[in-house]
Amino acid sequence: MKHRVVITGMGVCAPNGIGLEDFSNAIFSGKSGVRFHQKLADLNFGCQIAGKPEIPEGMLDRYFTSLQLRDLQSSGIEYGMIAGVDAWRDAGLEPTEKDTVDYNSGIVFGVSLLGAEKFRSAIYLTDEGKVKRLGSTSVVQTMASGISAYLGGYLGCGNQVTTNSSACTTGLESVLMGYERVRNGDAIRMLVGSCNDSGPYIWGGFDAMRVLTKKYNDAPEAGSRPMQEDANGFVPGSGAGALVLETLESAKARGAKIYAEVLGGAVNSGGQRKGGTMTAPNSEAVQRCIQTAVKNSNVSPQQIDTINGHLTSTGMCPTEIKNWSKALGLKGDDFPYINSLKSMTGHCLAASGSIETVATILELTYNKVFGNINGSNIHPDIIDIVNLNKIPPKTIDFPVTIAAKASFGFGDVNCCMLFKKM
Repeated sequence: MKHRVVITGMGVCAPNGIGLEDFSNAIFSGKSGVRFHQKLADLNFGCQIAGKPEIPEGMLDRYFTSLQLRDLQSSGIEYGMIAGVDAWRDAGLEPTEKDTVDYNSGIVFGVSLLGAEKFRSAIYLTDEGKVKRLGSTSVVQTMASGISAYLGGYLGCGNQVTTNSSACTTGLESVLMGYERVRNGDAIRMLVGSCNDSGPYIWGGFDAMRVLTKKYNDAPEAGSRPMQEDANGFVPGSGAGALVLETLESAKARGAKIYAEVLGGAVNSGGQRKGGTMTAPNSEAVQRCIQTAVKNSNVSPQQIDTINGHLTSTGMCPTEIKNWSKALGLKGDDFPYINSLKSMTGHCLAASGSIETVATILELTYNKVFGNINGSNIHPDIIDIVNLNKIPPKTIDFPVTIAAKASFGFGDVNCCMLFKKM
C-alpha cells in the first residue's frame, strides 16, 4: 500500500530570515540576506559578499545544552538544529520523554561539508601534539552525519536517522528520500532537510574556481542575479531548511495542519557525459529528471503553476530555462511562473534545496509567487523562451495549486519534485 504524503511542519534558518514568519516576510517583500564580510576581504577573496544567517544572542540556548555549546564550532549544526527542531514543533510535535524512543519517526538531513572550523582547530592541535585537547565533540562536529545525530538525539527518533550528500542537490534529495520512506510505509513521519556551514573554509574553494561574482563587493544586495544578462557568478550562502513529512492518515488523525501534499519526484545523474561534467549538467539528463518527476506525480506539465528553479546566477541560467521548456513542452505565456530564491539568499549550497522548498511551500500556502530581485536585465536567450510576465521582479498574488522545485549539483546530479496545495 502506497501512502499519501503531506507536509505538516517547516523550519528555516536562512540568510534573510530565521523562523517561518521572518523568512516568509523576507521572501515576499524582496529582502536580501547578502552582505559584505570583512573577513573575506581580509583574506583576499575576490568575492567578499555572502549570505549568512544572523543568529541573535542567546537563541542557541533553546536548541543546545550549555555543555554542547561549550566548544561548538560547526555553524552548519547550529543552522540545522534551529531549522529541524522548529519544523518538528511547527508540526505540533515534541521530543520524546527520556528513555522513550519514537520508532515511527526518522530523519534524513543532508550536508556537503560540516564542521570546517572545528576540523581546522583539530588539525592544528593534532599537528602540535596536543591530541588530548581535541575534546569529546570533535568527531560528531565534523562527521557528515553529525547533524542527523544531534537532531535524532534531541527528538528521540528511532526510525532511520541518516545523512545524505549530493552537492547542491542534497537538500531536495533529502525530501525525496524521506517522501519515499513514508509513502512506502517504512515510517509514519520523517524530518527532512539540509544544512551548510558558512565561512571562508567553505567558500574559499569556489572563489579559487572563479565561479563567484567579484563585481558587487560594494553593492552586496545586487550581487546575486539569476537569469540576468549581466550575471557573472554566484554569491556563496549558508543556512538550513527542514520539513516534516507525514502520512495523510496520521496527519488527519492527530488534527495536524497540512501545508501541502508531496506529489512525487525523481533523481538521476547525467553521468558526466553528453556535455555533462563535474560542474556542468548533461541537459538530456536534466530534462529526463523533470519529465520523470512530472510523470511520477501524475500531473500534466500544463497543471504546473510555478517553478522554483536552481538558477544560481551564472551563465548556466539560460541553459536551465531551455531544459525546463523542452522537458515540459511549454514556452511563452504557457510557461509557468519561475523564480529563484538565490536572488535574495545567494547560493546556500547543500542547504539551498531545503530552504528553497520551504519557500515553495509558502507560495502554495499564501497564494503568492515571490519576486526575482535584481531582475531588470533578463538574459535575451531566456526572453526568447519565456514571456517576461512569467518572471516577476516583485511578489504577485496568484492562486498557486501545483509547484515544481528542482536542484542540480556538482557531479552532474539532478533532483526535481512536485507539490500540491491541499
